[in-house]
Amino acid sequence: MRLYVTQDQKYAFLGDMLPFGADPFAGARAELNKADGPSRGPKDATLTIVEFGDLQCPACKQAQPNINRLMQEEPKARLIFQNFPLESIHKWAMAGAKYVDCLSRSSNDVVWKFIDVVYEHQAEVTEQNVDEMLKGYVKEAGGDPAAIAACAAKPETLQHVRDSIALGEKLGINSTPTFFIDGRRLQGFGNNVPYDIVKQMTDYYISNPGK
Repeated sequence: MRLYVTQDQKYAFLGDMLPFGADPFAGARAELNKADGPSRGPKDATLTIVEFGDLQCPACKQAQPNINRLMQEEPKARLIFQNFPLESIHKWAMAGAKYVDCLSRSSNDVVWKFIDVVYEHQAEVTEQNVDEMLKGYVKEAGGDPAAIAACAAKPETLQHVRDSIALGEKLGINSTPTFFIDGRRLQGFGNNVPYDIVKQMTDYYISNPGK
């Protein structure tokens, strides 16, 4: 939610600006073509959903069962996870993001198992034990802990995560999880926005591509 103030500073209002026009989400879709995080669902999917998430974010954990259910019930949809660690408030989120980045280049199946495992044990991870815990979760997900830890320590991995953050910032993201359904922004999935509403949105966009 943002605060907007009129030029004469006599009035202010809260809310979000929504794009308008014949194809109001075309600009967001164009930017989201740069999304290169781990994906699930068919490459030629009718609908693409992009999630900007943070492994230390409680709301992301809360949304995860809903997004898993949605992907099971929408076989024509594709989900892309983009790292957006909120470093100022989540002290081990960047470490988690680097592990996700490395795992996504190693095994697409393993990275999704890893994300689920981290959310399951989120409360057990601290800034002090994060490396040990994340390596354990890599092993539990079926990956190579030593190789992924070495990858996470590389400067290019940090840069890749920074690029993902920059993409989110260009789209005006300031909280997680933020979803884009065919370019349309959605916040509060699993919290303020019920599952059935999101399911109706995805059904509509799958039945009416490009609308």
